[in-house]
This record gives sequence, structure tokens and C-alpha cells, in this order.
Amino acid sequence: MKLLTEFRSFDRPSRLLMVNQFTINVGFYMLMPYLAGYLAGPLGLAGWAIGLVLGVRNFSQQGMFLVGGTLADRFGYKPLIVAGCVLRTAGFALLGLVDALPALIVASAATGFAGALFNPAVRAYLAADAGPRRIEAFALFNVFYQGGILLGPLVGLALTAFDFRLTCLIAAAVFAALTVLQLRALPARAPRDPDEERRSVLHDWRTVLANRPFVVFALVMVGSNVLTFQVYLALPLQAKAITGSGTALVTALFVVSGAVAIAGQLRVTAWFRRRWAPSRCLVIGMALLAIAFLPPLLATGRTGPGGQAGAAAALLLTAALLALGTAAIFPFEMDTIIGLSGERLVATHYGFYNTIVGVGILLGNLFTGSVFDLARAAGYPWLPWAGLALLGVVCGAGLYTLDRRRVLAPAAP
Repeated sequence: MKLLTEFRSFDRPSRLLMVNQFTINVGFYMLMPYLAGYLAGPLGLAGWAIGLVLGVRNFSQQGMFLVGGTLADRFGYKPLIVAGCVLRTAGFALLGLVDALPALIVASAATGFAGALFNPAVRAYLAADAGPRRIEAFALFNVFYQGGILLGPLVGLALTAFDFRLTCLIAAAVFAALTVLQLRALPARAPRDPDEERRSVLHDWRTVLANRPFVVFALVMVGSNVLTFQVYLALPLQAKAITGSGTALVTALFVVSGAVAIAGQLRVTAWFRRRWAPSRCLVIGMALLAIAFLPPLLATGRTGPGGQAGAAAALLLTAALLALGTAAIFPFEMDTIIGLSGERLVATHYGFYNTIVGVGILLGNLFTGSVFDLARAAGYPWLPWAGLALLGVVCGAGLYTLDRRRVLAPAAP
């Protein structure tokens, strides 16, 4: 009931953006949780190749956010949201029709660049529409976001039981329908600054690069995004190693993650806001992400039926802790980006932020995928989990240092 009341308290554009994001995630997560298993199983790709395909998809999205954000600040948010949905329709359709590694990379890049077009625009639009309530708006946005993550894998599980390619084509149909819906129902929203089109793109990029507190924050937050991305790489690979196929366990991972976020996001955000400043909330959220990788670290190496059940339970606990850490971080992360931008070139700041993060995730995926293969071959299957936990500790220490030095204080608008 509280969720519905909170939802109704926002204006129509914010409500529509939240519902749109739910639908986007349903279409996306119908197939993405099972992509690693499809690449490893029917297509027989090696661990490094799986990491490359997933990393290229993520880099072409987050690495190209700067382009999408710049275009959104110049031409308005709605056109970029619609264009992204069109491109993702084409990318998912192609993913269901090819099986060679070069073609898979092209399809993954197309689906990723689609996200680069609409994601900065969606977040900048929501921040502008919500105004001073943007932390609450981003918290509720994450509930819808995670709701799509919860429902999407369940739909995908049923479809993948027939054929993964069918899942890809139906996901493409979902995005095609979403394109039509947003063309008809989403109000146009111009950027905050009407003078954006009079300045050069390089001027805008230099402005963002000169914002040192923002750049430092983005570099430190690479670790947070690498850790949360392991729901799509490390956890599915471990699920496959535990059960053989891993499909049911991967679905359970996303169900747990979505349920924790839906049930707890608003409460977690309110609880954190009552006790700490946004910058300190980020530090504590990062600590939760680091702790999330301890259960599989402790469960690795146990044998027998009990050991297999314990390893599966450890992965489910990791998914829950990652969701809790994300709930603690996400609204304050989004608000901090806007605060550090001084509320100028908001979509471009989002884009540049995710460009830095995208490079980090690409490198992180290649490293994680390779280490999983090498660590198992060398007899050290616990090593990837220890490395991921250590990454969380290092980035948490970085955020704590920024908090102590007041680097994350909002810039003047």
C-alpha cells in the first residue's frame, strides 16, 4: 500500500518512466540471465569468450553513455529513449539469429548501445521531473527496475525451456511494443539548459572532465558496478558449476535479488537517510557488496550432496546481499552525480560517469571470466570470490576517504 501511495505522489511523466523501466527490464532479463549458459552450453564458448561477449555488451552500453547523454542534453530526452528501444529491438532479434562469435559480438554491441541511448535520458528526465524529491524518485524507480528483474527471468525460464532463440525474438517484440507506447504516451521533455545546442560537444566534455570531484567519484564507483555485475557473470558460472545446467538456480538468484529490492528498497532508503548523509550511505552500501562475496568463498570446495546444497544456498545469500547493497547505494549514487554536476549537463554527466564505469566493467569481466577458468584448473576455486571481496573493501575505503575529505559535497547549481 505504501508503494502505491508513493507512486501516486509523483507526476505523470515520472510514473510513466518507472513503468517503462519495469517493461524494459522484463524484456532485457528474459534472456540476459541465461546468455552466459547459452554461450557456454549450446555454443560451447570458452570462459574468456563469454566474458568478452558480456563485456562488449556492457561496454557498448556504459562505455557509450557519454554519446547518449550528450545527445539527450542537446535534443531532448524523449527522442533518445525511443531511439534506444528501436535499436534494442534490432539487437535482440539479431542475437536470436546468429551463433558465430563475431556476429554475437555485433549483436551484443547493438543491444548495449541501445541502453547507452535511453538510460542517461531516462535518469536525467526523472531527476528533472522529480526535482527536490529525486532520492525518493530513484528509490521507487529501483523498485520498478528490480521488479522487471524479478519477472523477466521467470518469463525467460519458460521460454528458454523451448529455445533460447525464441526468448531473444520475444524480447525483441517486447521492445518493439515499448517503442510504440513511448512514442504515443511519454511527454516531450527538453534539457534544463536551453543553450546546450549553441556550445560545442568538446566544450561540454571538457566541462565534465574539469569537474575533478565528479571524476574521482566515478573512478571509485567502478568497483561497485563491477561487483553488482557479477549477478550476470560470476554467479551464473558458479551456478552452472554446482548443478550442471544452472538454469533453475540462476532463476532463483534473480528471484531473490528482485524480491529483496522490491520489499526493502523504500524502507532501506528511508532508514539510511534518517541516520547518515548520502556520502556515508554509499560507504556502508559498498561494505555490504564486499561482504556479499564471503558466503561462496566459505562454501567453495565442499563436496557431497550437503556441500552442493550449501554452495547453492551461499549463492542465494550472495544475491540477497548484493541486492541489499544496491538498494543502499543506488538512490544516493544517482543523487550524488546530480549534486556534483551542479545540475548542469546532467545527462552528459551521467554519460561520462557510465563511460568510466563501462571501461572498468569490461576489464573486470575479462579478468573474472579468465580467473574462473584458471583458478579451477589450478585447484583454487575460492580465489575469484576472495578477489571480488577485496575489491569491495578497497573501493569502500576510497569512498570513506572522499567522505572524510568532503569531496562529495554538492556543487553550486
